[in-house]
Parts: sequence; structure tokens; C-alpha cells
Amino acid sequence: MPSRRQVGHGLAKALGIKLEEPETDHVTRGESVFSTKTADSFIEQQPTTAEFIAEIAPSGKDVVRYLKSLFPFLSWIGFYNVQWLIGDLVAGITIGAVVVPQGMAYAKLAELPVEFGLYSSFMGVLIYWFFATSKDITIGPVAVVSTVTGSVVSKVIAEHPEYEATPWVVASALAVICGAIVLFIGLVRCGWIVELIPLVSLAAFMTGSAISIAAGQVPTMMGIKGFSTRDATYLVIINTLKGLPRTTLDAAMGLTTLAMLYLIRSACTFAAKKFPSRQKLFFFLSTLRSVFVILLYTLISWLVNKDRRKHPAFAILGSVPRGFQHAGVPTLNATLISSFVGEIPATVIVLLIEHIAISKSFGRVNNYAINPSQEMVAIGVTNVLGPFLGGFPSTGSFSRTAIKSKAGVRTPLAGLITAVIVLLAIYALTAVFFYISSASLAAVIIHAVGDLITPPNTVYRFWRVSPLEPIIFFIGVIVTVFSTIEIGIYTTIATSFAVFLVRSLKAKGRFLGRVKVHSVLGDHVIGHDNRPMGEYGTFNSSDSSLSPPTRNVFLPIGHPDGSNPEVDVASPYPGIFIYRFSEGFNYPSVSHTLDHLTTHIFANSRRTKMDSYARKGDRPWNDPGPKKGQHEDHDLPTLKAIILDFSSVNNVDVTSIQQLIDVRNQLDRYSAPDVVDWHLACINNRWTKRALVSAGFGYPSEPVDGQSRWKSIFSIAEIGGSDSPAAVAENEANEKETSTHHTKPNNTAGTEEHSPDEIEASSSSTSNSISKTKSAEHRRGDARRVVVHGLNRPLFHVDLTSALQSAIANVQARDEVEARGGSDIGVAP
Repeated sequence: MPSRRQVGHGLAKALGIKLEEPETDHVTRGESVFSTKTADSFIEQQPTTAEFIAEIAPSGKDVVRYLKSLFPFLSWIGFYNVQWLIGDLVAGITIGAVVVPQGMAYAKLAELPVEFGLYSSFMGVLIYWFFATSKDITIGPVAVVSTVTGSVVSKVIAEHPEYEATPWVVASALAVICGAIVLFIGLVRCGWIVELIPLVSLAAFMTGSAISIAAGQVPTMMGIKGFSTRDATYLVIINTLKGLPRTTLDAAMGLTTLAMLYLIRSACTFAAKKFPSRQKLFFFLSTLRSVFVILLYTLISWLVNKDRRKHPAFAILGSVPRGFQHAGVPTLNATLISSFVGEIPATVIVLLIEHIAISKSFGRVNNYAINPSQEMVAIGVTNVLGPFLGGFPSTGSFSRTAIKSKAGVRTPLAGLITAVIVLLAIYALTAVFFYISSASLAAVIIHAVGDLITPPNTVYRFWRVSPLEPIIFFIGVIVTVFSTIEIGIYTTIATSFAVFLVRSLKAKGRFLGRVKVHSVLGDHVIGHDNRPMGEYGTFNSSDSSLSPPTRNVFLPIGHPDGSNPEVDVASPYPGIFIYRFSEGFNYPSVSHTLDHLTTHIFANSRRTKMDSYARKGDRPWNDPGPKKGQHEDHDLPTLKAIILDFSSVNNVDVTSIQQLIDVRNQLDRYSAPDVVDWHLACINNRWTKRALVSAGFGYPSEPVDGQSRWKSIFSIAEIGGSDSPAAVAENEANEKETSTHHTKPNNTAGTEEHSPDEIEASSSSTSNSISKTKSAEHRRGDARRVVVHGLNRPLFHVDLTSALQSAIANVQARDEVEARGGSDIGVAP
């Protein structure tokens, strides 16, 4: 019986395929051929198809790991403790009080009765914690998804008037179909698909949507009728201005509600700065402002309309059914689905980008990583099961997630507490909802979406990083205003992807000349004397067996490039990591790249402060600590420096730079109070240097605004400035550090600066044109030294050798300073 190899060769011969046998290629230069197991010679073997299949085929352990990953709560629920419970109770009750008025308001956006907002809110918080990889996210009705749902409901009713009396049938069917699509994407672990949506598209989407939603709610807040608020945003604005003479008493309720919401927030922010010791109190007062205002204006509405229920002085909600009156199997048929099939892609995109972007941002702020695929499973299950109780499409909410994060939530279990609050509202508070003013609810929506508008300073920082991306941003906003939210989303994603493709396809290489490179440390040129080198490339006068090399060679650890496996590739230095980007550093690949970077660092280093958590309950839910009988590895080195090789990077963008800043903040917290040095080598594009410099890389610097957090370009978790969830998390972490540890002296800023890398340039070949205009000494052919990078960018290096020598010099100098009692030291280039 012929073997598989013989069958394959026979088939190839029949098809006319000439098989290559790289393993039997002859050595054509006359060398002797030795065994590949000796160190004298090495012949690289080509990888085979069997090896490729073995790498991608899941093993039994992979299957078990996949099944466990579907229920992340199993990894932390066994560590649950009283301290976590207290934090979850506070956050859960707070979100429950906020989600009730917001849910009813967003149901109006979806063209549904208000009780459906409560149904969706209940199912979202009840289901999510089973599948959550984020402790901060709150799933439920949100403004943008509700607006898209409302557009779909209006379109279907216009085509099929039989659904006019039951619009929730359309919304439930949309939720089931979109939820099933998202669930499938999550189950097959294709969460990486969201990486095709860049940060600038998200900013344009949020800004355009916020403007569109706010413009659509102004007529309701003012009591102006007579036109459709589902028209393009610019038409709604024009018709609203034309309808100002038709303003009714609703304006008194709506405008004063909006003014009071902003007044309370401003007052609480001012009071928190004035009285820092009571900052937590003012935070909760500010958080509950929507509840307070709705209750106040409901009381006013009751006083005005209690004797005129059939003819109220201004628009009110009216009767709200008690309990789950619309529970049942959702209606799905071909006619209904075909009527909104064109809106399904936009709805799926909105469900994904808002939720994933929010969860990733808050994960970086609170030092944990989310699994996008698993988050899709959570969204999918919520939207598939929610319609059985009357829910409509739901996803992660920015405003409620921000509140939840700042309220001190400890685990995803806080969603159960919120579910109890919503359930109480569904069964016990429906009578109170009768007198809620529609204008007041519209004001709540306008106030909620106001923070989503990207400020001008952020757009300016877009321009500083990538001049093309502000153009994409404004295109997205303008298209949204003059058409629809869905078209705006498509436009920004398509434009960003087109720019990325053009950059990838039009990238042009450069021919390089050969130069002899030396590294400079202070005023000493390494390689111009006879002093030997030590183990890690540092000077060691006691070791005379080694001579100073002119360049280091860097190979990947583990030999994934096919280099000789007998070569021992060791760590460059304890606590120093060298990372080379493979195929660029842009928005589609940045998340996976940086996740790989941080995962490897966490696995091969340890925290500087091993006793960071005084009590078991202080540990974060995603890092509950070692199991009983196990201990943390104290033998691993602490993180000292990171060297990034940009040799394969030609362009960067806002998304990649922002996530690099996020990782820098994350690793600074990981290594605190020690300092992490960032060295960047082989940067070959001036615009890339400009982008990195604008983000704070390339030179010794201190974080801004007195925070240990590096300033972001655009981060959802930092919306709100000093009152943002990121700032609150940073302040709480700093307070814990200050209360348990003495502050370690910062050694990044120094009194001594060194020259950057220099090259030895001769007057032969490549220097002939320069020699005609330079000094007589150079014309004679004598060597001269010139800097490669500017003196103001000492942390940019010409190659990895100089970057590593600089990093080691800084680490050793800092250790010497600490041994002497601590004083400032300069940064070596």
C-alpha cells in the first residue's frame, strides 16, 4: 500500500507540480556538510504542512480551556468575600437608581413604551455577570442603539402598518437577530474583528450620534410638534428653529430640568475640589442627580396634573403596566426580518463598537484585560434572551459604566444588585411613573449624551499624531449630521480602512549605506579603547577574556524565526525586555500586539511591591492571588525597562499611540514605585517620531497635572477630566500607596544629560560629497563623530545595541544611587 508521501508525489506529478525539496538542496560553495545536531554547522529546515496544522489544531487542553472561558465567573467566584460584597452593593444600588430613569428615557428613543426600557435594563444586568470579563460594564438600553432601533421601528411600521400597535415586536425581532449574529462571532472567537474599527471612527461616531440625539430631543423638551424628529439632523435643527413660536409649557419643565442637572453636577464638582475629604459624598450626590431631578419634577407634575389626568398641562408618560406584561416568545418571520435586513449590519456594529471600546478602555484604567470575544458572547446572550421578557437591543453604557467604576465596583456580581433594584421598580413604582414629564426625560437624555461630544483639544491632539485622522473625524460627524448615524459609521470605517490600505500598499523602502556604529555613554565612545565588556554588555575591568564588540545581534527568544536552536538566546538583562514589532503598528493590530507584550512581561517579571494588598479583600477580582499552598514567585526580576524596535514600523495612528500610552500607564502602576524606562530604536519615519514625541516618548519627562498617569490622547474612561473614572481610580490607588508605603525617590529626571548615539563617518565613499564643504581635518580622511538623533531626543536610538546599553546603564546607575541613599541621576541615551 503506497504511503501518503508517495500518493502526494504521484498526484503532484500528474498535475505537473514540481515539488521542491529544500532539505536535500546541495551546498554549492564546497563546504563540508555536518550533522545539524552539531554546533559546527547549521542547515535550516523548511517547515512542513504537518507542523502548520499541528500549530493551529486545538488540543484537548485547548477545548477544556475554551469551555471554561465561556464562564469567566468560575475563576473568581470562589474568592468572593465581604469586602467585595460591600463594594458591589454600593455600586449596584447606585446603578439601579440611575438605570431606571435612563431606561425609560431610552425606550422613548426606540419608539417604544417606557416599560420596555425597564425590561431591557433588567435582563442586561441580570445575565451579564455570568459571561463578563469586565467588572465595570453595565449592559442595558443606551442612547445610540435606542436611536438606531427607533429608526428601524419607524421604517418597518411605514412599510407594514399592522405593526403600528405593537412596535415592540419589531424591536424584539431585531434584538434576537443581531444578538444571534454577535453571539456566533463571540463563540467562534472572532472578537478581533472589532480591531478593524479605529479610535477616530469611534470618536466621530460618538460625537455625531450625540449631536443627532440631542437635536432630536430638543423638540420634545420644548413641546414643539408638527415634524418628524427622525429626519436628518440638520433638518431637525432647522425645523426646530422654525417651530420655536409653537413652544408650549413643556419647555418650562424641560429647560429647567436640563439647567438643574448641569447646576448640580457643577456644584458637586466644585464642592469636591473645595472639600477633598468629602469627595466620595459629592460624587454620589452628583451621580444621583438624574434620580433627584426626575423625582422633583414628577412631584411638580403631580401637583399640576392630579386633577386633570385626562388633559394634563404638559406631556406626561401616562400609565405604565406593572410587571412583565409582554413576556413571551418573540415573533420572527421572513416578512418581518426582510423589512429590516438592511439595518442589521449597522445595528451589529453599534452594539459592538460601543461596548468593546468602553470595556477595553475601563479595563486599562483599572488594570485588567477584557476578552472581546467573550464580551460578544455576553452581548449576544443578553439580546437573544432579553426579548423573551420584552427587551429591545442593548449594549454597554458609557455613562452607567463610568458611574459604576467610580462607585468602587469590585466584581461583575454587582449586576445582580442592580437587577433587584430594577425589578422593584417594575413591580412597585409603576404608579409613580404616570406623572413623569416627557420634557424632563428628554432633558435627561440631552444631558447624558452631552459628555460624548469630542472636545476641540482632543481633535487637535488627533492632528498632532496623524494629520489625516482629524479629516476622517470631521467627515464622519458631517455625514452623520446630514444623513444618518448608520451611514456615518460606514463612512468613517471605510475611510480609515482605505487610508490604512493606501499606507500599506504605498510603503516605500530605502537603500542603506554601510556605517560603523558605536554607542556613546557620557563622553566615552564605546569601542575606541581596549577595556573589556562584562556579562550584559557593561564594562568590567576584572574580566579580561572578552573584548568590546561593535554591535550586538538580537534573535527572537524561542527561535520562531527558524534560527539555529542550539544558539542560547538569553534575556538581555534582568527586568529589561526588548520587543520588535512585526508588521507595523496601526489600529487593526495594536491591541493584539500590546496584549502579547504585557502578557509576556507579567509572566516573566513580578511587581515591585509584592505586599501591595494588605488584606485579601483588597485584591482585584481579576487577580485573586495564588491558591492555597502556593506562593508568588519572588525570584522573578522586577520590570526595569522596555526597548521597542520600530524597524518594521513606517506609520502610526491615534489608536496605536493611545493604546501605547495606556500600556505605559498600566506598566507604571505595575512597577510602582520604581521607574520603567522606555527606549525606542530604529525609527525611520519623521512623522512616527513626531507622534511618539507628542505622546511623551523619546525624552525624560514627568507625567502631567500632578498625576502618575500619562496624559491620554482620547480615552473614554477619561471623559470628565479630573472627575473621570480614570482619575478616580488613580487617586484611590495613590491613596492606598501613600497609606501603606513610603514614596520612593523618582530617578527619571536628572541633572546630567548625555549625548545620543554617534557614528564614525569617514571621507571615503558615502562621505565624499560632505568632505568638499567640511573641515580640512575631515578632508584628510580622518574620522569624525556626528550625532544620529537630536540631543533633545536621547531615548531614540539608532539600533538595539545602543538602546540596550543605555537601558542597562540607567538601571545600574539608579541602583548605585539607591545604594548611596538616593539622589537624581540622568538618563543615558
